[in-house]
Amino acid sequence: MEVIFIENLRSYERKSLLSLSSVNIPDTQLFIRIPTVGEILEDEFAYYSMISSLTASPFDYMVQLDDMGIDFTAISDYELFKMLFLVYTKSDLSVLFGDLDVSDFKIYRGNDNDTYIYSPSNHIEINEKVYNNLVCTIRKINLLEKVNYKPGNESAKKYLLEKERKKQKRDAKKKQEPYLEKLVIALVNTSEFPYNYDSCMDLSIYRFNQSFRQIQHKIAFDKTMIGVYAGTVDTSKLSSKDALNWIPDK
Repeated sequence: MEVIFIENLRSYERKSLLSLSSVNIPDTQLFIRIPTVGEILEDEFAYYSMISSLTASPFDYMVQLDDMGIDFTAISDYELFKMLFLVYTKSDLSVLFGDLDVSDFKIYRGNDNDTYIYSPSNHIEINEKVYNNLVCTIRKINLLEKVNYKPGNESAKKYLLEKERKKQKRDAKKKQEPYLEKLVIALVNTSEFPYNYDSCMDLSIYRFNQSFRQIQHKIAFDKTMIGVYAGTVDTSKLSSKDALNWIPDK
């Protein structure tokens, strides 16, 4: 597969990632791998935990930050990333960064007194601009949405913290369920998906995700059209014109 250098991560089209195995982050020697479904299934819990953490917002970590005495509304996404990335440098990140040695990434302070992540052996600096491109790429590949929410006042913040703390306690008692494995089983047994279990393993996760998204849209479109032809759906009342097109705009 070809490697592409993305100059503007917001402007590249989805199709540009379909034939790629990795993406270069602008102005760095940092490459993000696009792993296959089979690679992720080797340990999907570890993979999704890692990418969720590296792309997280303080809202996602409100309880953990509060336990550390940090106000989640007063810390930036980049500050949180610096904390979490250094934790993951002690793990195997090859599924995401290939053969890059991440062990010597550390926090450094620049002349402007701002801190950034830097690897002396790789000569790679992850400043805030690089970080934004990095997480944008990971989200794009894995269909992750950015959570960008802050409570309007102290009462709302306290309520959210209490609610999330209870939720995490409940979730801790639940058995962790596989996400990708279930999705593979569902799609392989769907007529619109032209792959079997073996061939599906070689799909990049981006190809797989885009196929899943398209199939979802196509099924919804087919149901809408059945309703239109049966006279039970009024097209003038549809909330999105995209519902009348089997190829989604986004």
